[in-house]
Amino acid sequence: MKKTFLLLAYTAALFIVSCKSNPVNFEGGNPGVAMSEMKMADAALPPPPQAEADNLTSQVSESFANTNSTRKIIRDGRMEIRVRNLDEGKKMADSLVQKYNGYYADETFNNMDFSHGYSMKIRIPSDAFNSFIAEIESGAGEVAFKNITSRDVTEEFIDLETRLKNKKNYLNRYGDLLKQAKSVKDILEIEEKTRLIEEEVESVQGRLKYLNNQVNFSTLDLQISKKNDYSVYSENKGSFTDRLKMSLVKGWFGLVSFTLFVIRIWPFWIIVGTLFYLVRKFLRRRKKKQ
Repeated sequence: MKKTFLLLAYTAALFIVSCKSNPVNFEGGNPGVAMSEMKMADAALPPPPQAEADNLTSQVSESFANTNSTRKIIRDGRMEIRVRNLDEGKKMADSLVQKYNGYYADETFNNMDFSHGYSMKIRIPSDAFNSFIAEIESGAGEVAFKNITSRDVTEEFIDLETRLKNKKNYLNRYGDLLKQAKSVKDILEIEEKTRLIEEEVESVQGRLKYLNNQVNFSTLDLQISKKNDYSVYSENKGSFTDRLKMSLVKGWFGLVSFTLFVIRIWPFWIIVGTLFYLVRKFLRRRKKKQ
């Protein structure tokens, strides 16, 4: 009897020890496996904003340290050329634009009182910009004004490329999370974050496209002008009737201008009238004394 009681106690102790060392999940799962899945999901999530900033800073620094590419320079210029023959000056500009594979972004003809000419916005490949300006200067005409500016956008360019790479990586990771999402709430949340990142990607891509265009093609605002020729004698003076009408109109406007001028100097007439009265009074008194 005593041996049977000891055997039962020993069996109960082994059962309790085995339960504590390997607990059972009454919901049908294994807690160790669940914790492992949670850690994997957390690892798949994007890093917090501070970690993202640190990662971005390190990537930008690495890009500056390792890159051997040419710097990104935007060059713009403004010039004014005065010519004796406007048609020849315009033909020269057209031939040079065609020669260097450029194009006109804008072209305007101006006919003013003292001069007439063309105002043009020319886009020239950046590697041919200096040659184009040199030929413009050595062509027919006198350089009246010239201003060339340069802007280094290398740092902005590298920063945008790094941000674009990170945003695309986040899109891929959110895509993987979307495949693993099981609830409607998680799906909607991931899709909203994906939409925001896609908008940021489009914005960065647009800025990069604009910078690439500005770097690859330089802009020159070129003015080609010619002074107007004036002659005392006009070749076409018009008929007698037209000239008579013009004379009457000019005479009327001249009379109106003279009348307004006389009215405008009314203080002068008061002073003159006062002086005339005083002088006349003085002369009368002097005449009476004599």
